[in-house]
Formats: sequence, structure tokens, C-alpha cells
Amino acid sequence: MILNRYERTIAKRYLLPGKGEGFIFLVAAISLGAVALGVAALIIVMSVMNGFRAELFDKIVGLNGHAIVQGYDGRLAGWQEVAERARQVPGVTSATPLVEQPLMASANGRVEGVLVRGMRVQDIRNNPAIANNVKSGDIGSLTPGSNRVAIGSRLAEALGTYPGGEISLISPEGRSTPIGTVPRIVSYTVAATFEVGVYDYDNAFVVMPIEDAQNLLMLGDDVGMVEVEVAEPDKIQAQLSALEPIVRGKGVVVDWRSMNSALFEALEVERVAMFVVLSLIILVAVFNILSSLIMLVRAKTRDIAILRTMGASRRGMMKIFVTVGVTIGSLGIILGAILGAVFLFFRQNVVNFIQLVTGQNLWDPSVRFLSELPSKTDPVEVTAIVLLALLLSFLSTLYPAWKAASTDPVQVLRYE
Repeated sequence: MILNRYERTIAKRYLLPGKGEGFIFLVAAISLGAVALGVAALIIVMSVMNGFRAELFDKIVGLNGHAIVQGYDGRLAGWQEVAERARQVPGVTSATPLVEQPLMASANGRVEGVLVRGMRVQDIRNNPAIANNVKSGDIGSLTPGSNRVAIGSRLAEALGTYPGGEISLISPEGRSTPIGTVPRIVSYTVAATFEVGVYDYDNAFVVMPIEDAQNLLMLGDDVGMVEVEVAEPDKIQAQLSALEPIVRGKGVVVDWRSMNSALFEALEVERVAMFVVLSLIILVAVFNILSSLIMLVRAKTRDIAILRTMGASRRGMMKIFVTVGVTIGSLGIILGAILGAVFLFFRQNVVNFIQLVTGQNLWDPSVRFLSELPSKTDPVEVTAIVLLALLLSFLSTLYPAWKAASTDPVQVLRYE
């Protein structure tokens, strides 16, 4: 929208408070602030939702892979051939064997349910979710036959055992006796603790070399599953179709969507719902712009009539008031984007401060899954939010601008 010199001058004049126009300016300032808060809230919430999904995806998939080939009855015989053929599928980047079994663990008179995972030593050291998040101890001391394990940091707190301490794993697969099966109890030394940032994992995981896990569970040379990673997780269906003939008769293939379908679907529904609900804040804000412009038109009726008699066109008057309204909306959007960026940068500090003031735990990892408030800003979403706010601001100016352009100077100035 191109304004000539006099239109720009009048628009600038109407944006600034004149004598007796303080109330109109106050309403316009409130409108600007409302738009800013609406845009900031939408950017903050969408970024946090995106960050929550991304963090969960990275941490869950980092430990569980993009797909698993699960053997029937928890045993996958001939896994070497399955893994080798899986690696040859286009798009598959790795296929690694795993042993995973829920058991009981005890230490210092305490008992907790745990998830024992056996991995090859090189896979443990190369897994960033584990190797990059060691809290204490030495993950490199895990070697086959060493009777050493690494456990989640919260599990270590629950059992009261740390690197150098002992932990006993209780497996129901024990030896048979005349009075029944006696559970198998094996003691291990805790070599390291790690914290991946997902509460359920940090509270349950016990990681050991795969050979020790096979001995503990009496699997022989079998494994429980083969973990598969692909180059494009969102397009994993092609790899699943190629893997199914490979494992037919030996097990089933499950991808990351199926393993965590309820969680990710709930996040997606909540993300869409939050976008719609928070968009209403911007809608309410632009109603303030509408009301402030209507008040401005009413206050400037005489000025508009004089301008019309001096040759101002209807189109010019519309452009002036549309520019005023869009400028208020644009300034609100810019301020909202700045507020959103500042809040996201200091988000964890803000959460910690509120917790300190209120004495409430606002971010309980046992409920939120993650140990810290995440954030991931999507430029496409931010652009959509800005365009939505601009569009609503523009639409809110049309009626007041039309009323201003429709002013009849003869009627207004008849008794002047």
C-alpha cells in the first residue's frame, strides 16, 4: 500500500496523541500490547510444543531406534543374518542386536523394577544418548565378563547405589528344584550412572554388555531384538516393507510410530488445539484495534470532512486509516516476537524463578517425561503466526476505514 506525502503525514499525525485524544491513544496502546502478548504466547507455546516433541523423539529414538525386529517369545534366533540383510535395505543406516528384559533389582535393602538392556560394548560407547550423558563413573569400564553395569541416575538415587556399589538383578528364569523354580540372582558392580533426560528411562534402565545379558537371561547366542535406524524416520514405511519378508517366521517389525503412537498422537492433537485456542487471543486483540479506529474516526469526523473538501479522495482516506491500524498491529507483532524470543531464551530461568516464588514444582520430570522445559522454534510456524496476525489486523481496519471514506462533508460541515 503506497501512500503519498500528505497521506503519510496525516497517518503519522493520527498515530500520535493529540489534544484531548489521550483516551484514544490509550486504547490504541492497549491494542498494541494485546497483539504483542497474543503473538508472544503463540510463539512461546508452539516452540515449547515443538521442542517437547523433538526432545522426546531424539531421546526415545536414540535408545529404541526407528524400528525394532522383535523375536517371538523374546528370542530372535539367527539374528546375525537378520541384521546383515537389514543393513542391505536402502535407507537403513544401522542394525544392531539388543537384549531387553524387565526384571527386579535390589540394593541396600531396596527393591525397584528395572529394564535390563544388553548392548554390544561398541554400541554402548557410540550411543550418544548414553555416552554423552554420563553423570558419574566410567562407561568405558563396561566389558564382557566384568560384571559391571551402568544405571540411570534416578534409579541410582532410588536404590542408594552409585559407581563402586553393588546391585543385584533378580530374574525369574532360574534353576528348577523339587519345590519349583528358584529365581536367578546375580550381583553386579555399578560402573557408571547416566541421565538421558527422560524420567522413565533414567528411573529404570540398567545397561550391560550383551554377552552378560545373554548369560543372565540364559539366552545362549540368541538376542531379544534387532534395532534398526534409517536415514529418514518420517518415511520409514519403505524400509518396513522391505524388512517384513526378512523376518517372516522369526518375529515382527515395529516402527517408532507404533511403539509411541499414543504419546506422539496426543502431542500432535494438543499442538493443533493450542494453536487454535491461542489464535483467539490475537483475534481479541485485533477487536481492540477495531474499536480504537472507530473511536478515532468519530473523533476526526470534522477533520475528515475538511480533507474531503480540500480534494482528498475516498481511496486516500481508506489508505490512511488502514495504515494506522496495520501499523499498530505490526508494532505489536514485532514487540510480541521480541518478547517471545526473550522468554524462550530464559525459559528455564523463568520456570525456576516461579517455582522458587510459589514453592511448587511446576516441572516434575515424573509427569513431564523430560527433566527441563524444551524449546524448538520453527521459522515456518513463526512466519504463519506473523502473517495471521497481520491479516487479522488488516481485516480489522476495513470497517473503520470504510466509514471514514464514506463521510459526507456536506452533512458534517453544514452548520460550521
